[in-house]
Amino acid sequence: MTVSRLGLAFLYADRISEADGWLHLFTQGLRVDFASLCWAFGIAALGTALFSGDHLVGRVWNWVLRIWLVALLWLVVFLEASTPSFLEEYGFRPNRLYVEYLIYPKEVFSMLWTSRKLEMILSGVITVLTLWAGWHLSGKFTSKLSFPKWHWRPVLAILVIAVSLLGARSTLGHRPLNPALVSFSSDPLVNSLVVNSNYSLFFAIKQMSGEKDASNVYSSMPTQDIIDIVRQESGRPASAFVSESIPTLTYNEASYQGKPKNLVIILQESMGAQYVGSLGGLPLTPNIDELSKEGWFFDNLYATGTRSVRGIEAVVTGFTPTPAAAVVKLGKSQTGFFSLAEFLADKGYSTQFIYGGESHFDNMRSFFLGNGFTEIVDQDDYPNPAYVASWGVSDEDLLFRAHEEFEQKHQQGQPFFSLVFTSTNHEPYDYPEGRIEPYEEPAFTVKNAVKYADYAVGEFFKKAKQADYWKDTVFVIVADHDNRVGGNNLVPIPRFRIPGLIIGGGVEPKLDERVVSQIDMGPTLLSLIGASGNYPMLGRDLTKQPQDWPGRALMQYGQNFGLMEGNQVTMLQPQGPAETYTYERDTEQLTSLPVDEQQAERALAWILWGSHAYNNYLYKSQDSTSELSESSQVLAK
Repeated sequence: MTVSRLGLAFLYADRISEADGWLHLFTQGLRVDFASLCWAFGIAALGTALFSGDHLVGRVWNWVLRIWLVALLWLVVFLEASTPSFLEEYGFRPNRLYVEYLIYPKEVFSMLWTSRKLEMILSGVITVLTLWAGWHLSGKFTSKLSFPKWHWRPVLAILVIAVSLLGARSTLGHRPLNPALVSFSSDPLVNSLVVNSNYSLFFAIKQMSGEKDASNVYSSMPTQDIIDIVRQESGRPASAFVSESIPTLTYNEASYQGKPKNLVIILQESMGAQYVGSLGGLPLTPNIDELSKEGWFFDNLYATGTRSVRGIEAVVTGFTPTPAAAVVKLGKSQTGFFSLAEFLADKGYSTQFIYGGESHFDNMRSFFLGNGFTEIVDQDDYPNPAYVASWGVSDEDLLFRAHEEFEQKHQQGQPFFSLVFTSTNHEPYDYPEGRIEPYEEPAFTVKNAVKYADYAVGEFFKKAKQADYWKDTVFVIVADHDNRVGGNNLVPIPRFRIPGLIIGGGVEPKLDERVVSQIDMGPTLLSLIGASGNYPMLGRDLTKQPQDWPGRALMQYGQNFGLMEGNQVTMLQPQGPAETYTYERDTEQLTSLPVDEQQAERALAWILWGSHAYNNYLYKSQDSTSELSESSQVLAK
């Protein structure tokens, strides 16, 4: 695997040099290779420690071991040998595309034989030689061995288990090794060279297990009907749609037409409306409550889901929720997927993700680097943090570092987009003492963590308002989701309500009582900073919606989906009937109504659109398809 990586590195030496990645490539590559060997051979090593010997069980195990060794050797050699052609075709190591079209063997092998005849012949030769050599060598390696005495075998087994588990995990951090942990460049090809092809392929297969097609969960609808409905529900005129191949791609003129402004999204971890005083919740957020009087404050904003990656999906990409995992974690969206960062980078913005924890968590690092973010600041980039909590440095460390970054970007004269993601308000809710008067005892509870998170926001804005970048920057403070969402309804609507505030950069103060979704944030923010252009987001530009528009929100709760329009909501459930209610926000009560068939149809179109767009690579801002070759596009169709 290392020899293969070395050969590939010479093939793409210019791109590795441009990313300044030679040292990272080989040190982290060895790490991935060792982890891969632990995954591949850990159980085999344990079986050998326990069963090997010159007896019946030992002889049977010897045959099992030889087959295991030969099969894994062939897999490693075959995948690495096929990698150069795959890289040439797709721009990254073998991934889901390597196996995705095997359900069409006739078409695939006919295409390969026509266009890749030499590679097909070589693959056959490599297979025969590898199996022959592997069987021959494994026979030598497994014969004439000496075996430990039986009383030593449990000790040896424990050592094998320890080495295998620690090696496969490859870290003592919160999450085990994944491609995001070793990603370092905005060039997806360079990032893919760090891992080996076995790891790349099997991680992609694992990601595929998180995919669910909404048409298999709910009912189906003709594709053109889906497109017609979501286009209409986007609120855009037919003339705005500029592409047939990307059905939701529209040209959008920004409301603000002056010098382009900077954009900062402060994504607040787990801060539901129940904790925000100005939204009728507990008195835990005096700073946000005060800031809400100075900007555009949303009284009726709803998250699309219950996980951080779903909030990132909605706010940073504008993508609609699905019953599958969020696109941050799925294979087809790791590159070539629309994001605000990609859109603004094309307009000359510097793009940055600032986080206090480990950026590889939930695959964020890989997704961001593959889709427009060029810089990442995470836990290792804070030399002297004031406090390090379980999930990373404290929110004040995070936000003060963000302030320093913004000052530096402003001095450089380049417009910037930064996503700042907090983490203090996350179990076990630890934070630095002495900053707040605890709301309750003991100290480390969700309510006290919210109060501290609010304190950090307040301290940040004291600095930001005095900074030169303030007048040129639009900020949004928005939660990713509420804390511990639950309830006895198909969709617990009250627990989806979250705070949202747009402030700075000449934003006029106002209270917005319309029903708003997280997917509306992207179009609205681009309009406020003066960024016109084509994008596939279906959220509404709220600067252009009349105040009497009742609004709508999309909410995914497990396998259940809710579409709320004004105070009426229709909920879909797997293999069950739609249910329609009126929702009274003040009392948080649902009152059953006869099913609104038209609203149910709109709800179905919304939930089906996300799966259709993801599965067919339709969520992008360019008509060209860089990640798929012409041949694979034909197969996809």
